[in-house]
Amino acid sequence: MLKVGLTGGIGAGKSEVSRLLVERGAVLIDADRIAREVVAPGTPGLASVVEAFGEEILAADGSLDRPRLGAIVFADAEKLATLNSIVHPLVGARSRELEEAAAEDAVVIHDVPLLTENGLAPLYDLVIVVDAAPGTQLDRLVRLRGMTEEDARARMAAQATREQRRAIADIVIDNDVPLEELEQRVKDVWAELVGRSQAPRPSPAE
Repeated sequence: MLKVGLTGGIGAGKSEVSRLLVERGAVLIDADRIAREVVAPGTPGLASVVEAFGEEILAADGSLDRPRLGAIVFADAEKLATLNSIVHPLVGARSRELEEAAAEDAVVIHDVPLLTENGLAPLYDLVIVVDAAPGTQLDRLVRLRGMTEEDARARMAAQATREQRRAIADIVIDNDVPLEELEQRVKDVWAELVGRSQAPRPSPAE
């Protein structure tokens, strides 16, 4: 099994890269998706978030109002840290369960938005960073996701810098390019990942 950490700044296009890798046979463990599961209605995770932030972060149906919570925590580093201290251990435990269920020869892609911020690079055999210029990120967040420019900038500022992400990367995928070029780059990266997954591993005694 080859364990790969995949990360990138918000709006950099990491989800598109993960989709393309899955098309080629990767097993995807999506930290964002798991983060939603662990705070679904009725879970201990949601109860802990409500205890920390109050019932005003609940929608009318009892689910988590993610935009409202996001507006609170991304403007306050201390509150963001509180949320992370609740959610991250739950996500980590579920991620390990899914990894253990994958085939021995699988290429497992861990899609982790905050990989850099939380110092998680040592957990993986290699790290892929999807990179885009800040202007590109901002444009995508405002134009494609409907964020206000202020909210988009706050989300970007709450994450690691572009330089910090690139510093931990074993592979950088440039996503300031047309989709056709991105697809070719991902195809090349997939070939490299498969090659690494099939390479003999040194025994612990070596």
